Amino acid sequence: MDRDNSDFTSVAKSMELYHQATRLIPGATQLISRRPTRYAYGFSPAYAVAGKGSRFTDVDGNVFIDWVSGIGATILGYCDPIVDDAVKRQIDSGTMYSVSHPIELELAELLINRIPCAEMVRFAKGGGDACAVAIRIARGTTGKDTILFSGYHGWHDWYLAANHDAGGLDSHLFPGIDPIGVPKALTKTAIPFAYDDLDSLSVLLDAHQHEVAAIMMEPLRSEFPSNGYLQGVRNLADKYGVLLIFDEVSTGFRPTSAGIQPLVNVQPDIAVFAKSISNGYPMGAVVGTREAMEPAAQMFISSTYWSDTIGIRAAITTLEEIEKRETTKTIHKIGQQLKVAVNTLLQDYSLPATCSGVDWHPYLHFDAGHDTRLLNSLFIQEMAKRSVHMGTSFYINEAHGETELEETLSAMRDVFLIIRNALDAEILPDLIETIPQVDLFRRLVK
Repeated sequence: MDRDNSDFTSVAKSMELYHQATRLIPGATQLISRRPTRYAYGFSPAYAVAGKGSRFTDVDGNVFIDWVSGIGATILGYCDPIVDDAVKRQIDSGTMYSVSHPIELELAELLINRIPCAEMVRFAKGGGDACAVAIRIARGTTGKDTILFSGYHGWHDWYLAANHDAGGLDSHLFPGIDPIGVPKALTKTAIPFAYDDLDSLSVLLDAHQHEVAAIMMEPLRSEFPSNGYLQGVRNLADKYGVLLIFDEVSTGFRPTSAGIQPLVNVQPDIAVFAKSISNGYPMGAVVGTREAMEPAAQMFISSTYWSDTIGIRAAITTLEEIEKRETTKTIHKIGQQLKVAVNTLLQDYSLPATCSGVDWHPYLHFDAGHDTRLLNSLFIQEMAKRSVHMGTSFYINEAHGETELEETLSAMRDVFLIIRNALDAEILPDLIETIPQVDLFRRLVK
């Protein structure tokens, strides 16, 4: 389908606000994943003013289908009426007090009843601080300092210290991040290990066996590891007497209503949740066995806003709704349909790419041998022009339905034809109107 340039969305006001933000806010955004350079600069929206279901409206008045889902935070969709109504009722009775509120016990019991490893719970307000809490607890419980990690775990000093040691985070975070402001004294207190490689982890544990407090890892992201790998990690943690922490912030409650543990049939000592736990309201939780968690009663881990009832009420309601609506089934179904349909289109246009990954978080991958950086850039750019906001992966939420799927596939037909023609005519670089993709997470955990 041919379209005149005037038919495409304009994000002029978004760009104007972004340029203003670069003067007022260091880094322009509070989250690196919201920078427009992560998508198609000049074509992807940078500022939204409203959202409903699977779509948001940007400051220029454009409505986008959103496959990023609030960076994974919305699992039911934007402005879910049941969650929002529960929060509004909570606001009417108060959100913050000089003492605790019984709602804390309600959420703690819900998490303990649902998550396999959970016997005790601490709260937080986001994934990064929840991970930091988990690390503090692990170090305090074991009396040891060193953390072996795999995957992405936030912005705190304990994690970024790995980059004092010749780019230790390059395969886990952004390549080349300079750990400015992180004390050099923390060097070698956090050591990365290769995902899906038990031998390398065993070597590290053996070399640091009297120093390691915990193995901190994303159990998976978009692909399952080799059969037996996670159980092998569990066995190594037991053998060397270290705690195993699952960072489930990104997987959240999309795999099952209880997170990833029932699906992989492996229980960590501690698990960390945020994002989809509360459908976009700030909330995080650290759960774990009594043996791992109870010593935290003697540790100074404290914040006024971790008791804020808005996030707690949103979490209770979201978790209840996920089970009532069988949200995970809906998400998996859309993911399965999406992968089949996208792969069919890729074959139709003879493109060197596949759509694969877990049902709740599929991704588009252009094969090696082509300039994937430019292919990714052109794909994101042209999808943005057609009012579809996405990177090269899909964070599916319950509000993504048949309509959104068909509109997205319709846009892809146009975009895949453009890419096919660009490859045939060898003019791919000439079609890139945005800044080519350079600011991408390159995660060891897929």
